[in-house]
Amino acid sequence: MAVVSTRRVRRGDVFLVDLDPTRGTEIQKTRPCVVVSPDELNLHLRTVIVAPLTSVSHPFPFRVPCRFQSKSGHIVTDQLRTVDRQRLVRPLGRLPAPTLARLLGVLQEMFAP
Repeated sequence: MAVVSTRRVRRGDVFLVDLDPTRGTEIQKTRPCVVVSPDELNLHLRTVIVAPLTSVSHPFPFRVPCRFQSKSGHIVTDQLRTVDRQRLVRPLGRLPAPTLARLLGVLQEMFAP
């Protein structure tokens, strides 16, 4: 698989990410994921924090509805993963700004004291 190592990775970018191997009920396969880690971290670290996108999902409170590449689904914030850039197979695009803002709001709510 190709590796995205020299390309600048930014929050809101969507990549095809190889999530295997997994354990238990972790979301698996190679699937689209949105980068949620801050750009400052993405600039300096070889790892990025991602949230998987899925078209087969139930609308749980912390899953963000989205439409990406003409497909409707959810961003699965309860399955955040920190992955090495070697798992980033290829770039797919960017989330629309309103969806990214909604996602960041949900993450803030999830981790608020």
